[in-house]
Amino acid sequence: MGRYYQHGYLRCAARKSGLHCWEFLWRENDVFGRPVRRTAVVGTLKQYPTKEEALHAVTGLRMQINADRNRRPVQPVLIKSLIEHYLHTELSSDADWHSHATRIVYRYFMTKWIQPHWGHMPLGGVRTIAVQNWLRGLRPADGSRLANPTKAKIRNLFSVLFNHAIRYEWLEQGRNPITLVRQSAQRKSIPQVLEPTRYRLC
Repeated sequence: MGRYYQHGYLRCAARKSGLHCWEFLWRENDVFGRPVRRTAVVGTLKQYPTKEEALHAVTGLRMQINADRNRRPVQPVLIKSLIEHYLHTELSSDADWHSHATRIVYRYFMTKWIQPHWGHMPLGGVRTIAVQNWLRGLRPADGSRLANPTKAKIRNLFSVLFNHAIRYEWLEQGRNPITLVRQSAQRKSIPQVLEPTRYRLC
């Protein structure tokens, strides 16, 4: 019989520190094959005031404990779930793959640009031309066009997410739709360089 899919259990409990925190509980087998209960602290009530927010935060952890089953997903993996899993496994404080500055930038681009537009779409629903057109239309809050180098970074990070899905075998090798997305990183204008005399006048 194959492994069943675990949804886990979320509860709010008081810790020894006195803080009330959200805890996620699940079961797994130890080295002897015996079932044991595991508990992970998701965050405090201040971080996640509602149960809905806490449930969203454990998406990545739930996918991690079901890693073997997720290689043959019973339902499509959404982009927002992929992002949560990437944040949990690759950008956590315990991971040493990226510098602190890189983790901040990656988190910002994912939550600011990628997740709002693509979050509810399944991995298999993302198309190359759709991403390319989306990048062309990205605009910051002031309505101006987003700089090409910034759009190139967003495109590259989106590709990193799909490679992450391939690494965990939620997609087949060679199924990264971002690979063929065209996005120039060239500046639209040459930055003005001040001469030393002009710099002193400023």
